Amino acid sequence: MDWLKIIHILCVMGWMTSIFAVPRALIFWKREYQRLGEFGPLGDLTIRLYRFSAGLGVIAALIGLWLGWQVWSFAPWVHVKITLVTLLAVHYVWTGVMVVRAKRGEFRESDLFLRIFNEVSVIGVIAILWVVVVKPF
Repeated sequence: MDWLKIIHILCVMGWMTSIFAVPRALIFWKREYQRLGEFGPLGDLTIRLYRFSAGLGVIAALIGLWLGWQVWSFAPWVHVKITLVTLLAVHYVWTGVMVVRAKRGEFRESDLFLRIFNEVSVIGVIAILWVVVVKPF
């Protein structure tokens, strides 16, 4: 059982890397695109990071659901965690939409929006960690 928790945590850490880094990388990708006028290496790195972490997010979610069912019997705090993780997944998908647009050379969001968007995910992760550690319900 502990090894599943370890795999879950490792996959979550990998997914979080992308959740925190890709919105920030979009800022620098946008600047690179404006400077070069074409798709550069930063864009390729951003796309690769996003795609790699998508698989980790899926593995983390599946193992997390299994743990929630088998280990914690879907206690009330697990429902809160699942809800918060779902919101974070929506954030991740939204990031993916921005990555796809950026690949086409469309950068609609401002640097300020991307910075705030990035911080929203930090708040979401703090909320998830609080629920997991404190188990308030």
